[in-house]
Amino acid sequence: MRALLTKYKLVIRFIFTFVLVYGVLSIAYKLYLDFSEGSKYYPDYLTNLVGKQTETVLSSFGYRTSIVPHYDEPSLMVFVDQKYIARIIEGCNGMSVIILFIAFVVSFRDTFKRTLLFLLAGSVLIYAVNLIRIVLLTIGLRHYPWRSDIMHEVIFPLAIYGMVFLLWMFWVRHFSIQNKTANV
Repeated sequence: MRALLTKYKLVIRFIFTFVLVYGVLSIAYKLYLDFSEGSKYYPDYLTNLVGKQTETVLSSFGYRTSIVPHYDEPSLMVFVDQKYIARIIEGCNGMSVIILFIAFVVSFRDTFKRTLLFLLAGSVLIYAVNLIRIVLLTIGLRHYPWRSDIMHEVIFPLAIYGMVFLLWMFWVRHFSIQNKTANV
């Protein structure tokens, strides 16, 4: 049994670290959402920020856009040319994807400085790509509403999770301690 544990030490450490980091960050995010109820930023600050930024980007592309709090549910309604196009819910703000990314990178950590810099750069990149995803999805829904299922459930999730996967592969191949010890 001891030989088996020694053989899979890196795998066990990865799983333990991943579950721990993912669990702690998920609980912290849940607490953030719970404490956001009733704040002036509806439904929560991050989702509200994504909504405002979506409105700004769409407006800069020439779309008359307004983001309005939903009257029935904790979300934001996206209107383009006074037509209700989409809604932005808490899950659209990208935080759950960023938490997943952070848990994975920390599980394959490198030096503190390099890990922190990669986490910051990767999180900003994921946030930006997610914002672009929402903007493009809104434009797509405006012009091709009959393609909503494939855009929302296939193309855009594939883009965001594909990018996260590429970031992970880049991290593991070029920076992580596990890769350096495996090549020695």
